[in-house]
Amino acid sequence: MHNAALSACYLSQRYGRLHILSEELSEAVPLLGRAGFVGVNLTIPHKVAVLPMLDVVDPSAELLGAVNTIAIRDQMLFGFNTDGPGLVRAIAADFGVRLGELRVLILGAGGGAGRAIALQCALEGCPRIALVNRTLEKVEALAGEVSGVHPAGRSESEVYALGSTDTSLAEQVAMTDLILQCSSLGMHADDPSPLPVEFLQSSHLVYDTIYSNRSQLITAAAAVGARTANGLSLLLHQGALAFEIWFGRPAPLEIMRAALLEAAATRGS
Repeated sequence: MHNAALSACYLSQRYGRLHILSEELSEAVPLLGRAGFVGVNLTIPHKVAVLPMLDVVDPSAELLGAVNTIAIRDQMLFGFNTDGPGLVRAIAADFGVRLGELRVLILGAGGGAGRAIALQCALEGCPRIALVNRTLEKVEALAGEVSGVHPAGRSESEVYALGSTDTSLAEQVAMTDLILQCSSLGMHADDPSPLPVEFLQSSHLVYDTIYSNRSQLITAAAAVGARTANGLSLLLHQGALAFEIWFGRPAPLEIMRAALLEAAATRGS
């Protein structure tokens, strides 16, 4: 999608992949500016490790404690995180509603993506945030962080932490507008749903951050009439935000979407 965007905007740069090992990161990052890079995206496990290597970190990325996008300007490294803002755009595009208006339940909140999404929900002013994880201790600690986020001009969120087998899970789901699936369950076709499917209602919005397979959760949600979407739109909007950070101009969203969908179809065939 990035190369399609670059071509559409008549930009000479090209987007490619570099395999940098963890032990190589501290040597590789300072070379980016000298090598003429405009910017890079980072994946796990580099999102956290890169922080002390940057000259400037965006406040929201600092809050999230992770960077997935670097812009290089006059050989200075600026760090950003497009995970949360990308989700905001994806929810608005897929469901036609502002994330901050919704009561959310986050499955797999103990992982890196779940943490970023939970904090973004608090920043958006979601009235209710339920954090669900197999390991309760992880989300109890996260709940403390999320409760400490006080967005200007917005009311504080009610925050709840519970294990995936908690007896109150059904009650929490019933008080939820948007279910956000952030665990790794669903990456394989035979993975079970991370949520008992009998808890799903037609009024739910269900967003699965995994896009490589149609998960059991998405299948079950669609069967009861719930509206569903997957992480392909998050990937699109993360990419569009990165493009805008690097080039200071609107991303050609529809061209990027078409390229992304074509690539996904090719991969799935």
